Amino acid sequence: MKGKKQHRHDFEAYRADIEAAERRVAGEIDPGGRGLVVAICVFVLLGAFLLPHTGSVRGWDVLFPGSGTDRALLTLPSRLFMWLALVFGVGFSLLALVTRRWTVAWVALAGSAIASAVGLLAVWSRQTAVQGHPGPGIGLILAWITLIVLTFHWARVVWSRTAVQLAAEAERRRSTAELQSRNLLEDLSRPEDQPPGQ
Repeated sequence: MKGKKQHRHDFEAYRADIEAAERRVAGEIDPGGRGLVVAICVFVLLGAFLLPHTGSVRGWDVLFPGSGTDRALLTLPSRLFMWLALVFGVGFSLLALVTRRWTVAWVALAGSAIASAVGLLAVWSRQTAVQGHPGPGIGLILAWITLIVLTFHWARVVWSRTAVQLAAEAERRRSTAELQSRNLLEDLSRPEDQPPGQ
């Protein structure tokens, strides 16, 4: 009887540590080969900022408007797209790769998805620009396609992490239920005249 109690006490002592380690691991991502693809996409996206966004206006010029951007008649979707691409496509993607935190990867996914949708609007607004103004440049199209690829890969990383978290949570619930049922059976099998501490 004492051996069983000692075993249960040892298990209880390590159980909290095991659960804390599971929670820590569940909050991390391991992008594997997708991490390399994401890193390449980030560098391609940075390169797209140096290419013409529309006419002779580069992506960096869209972020920091000047006289050249006024002549190109840049619209709000173009400016918003480039800022979202910089913040989420570059910033949060790099942060998620460095920290390997699931929540940061999720923010990178959500921001890249929104930026992809705004990118579609930015390309469309350049294609329907007033006569005499330039259409979408190679930088704008490259940035938009790169963000779509980033969204796809972040979605795969986040989804795979979610599946692992759900499996770990189900296993933790199963082991807890098994331990509780064992404790209940031991309590039921104890003679009534025996005190609970013995």
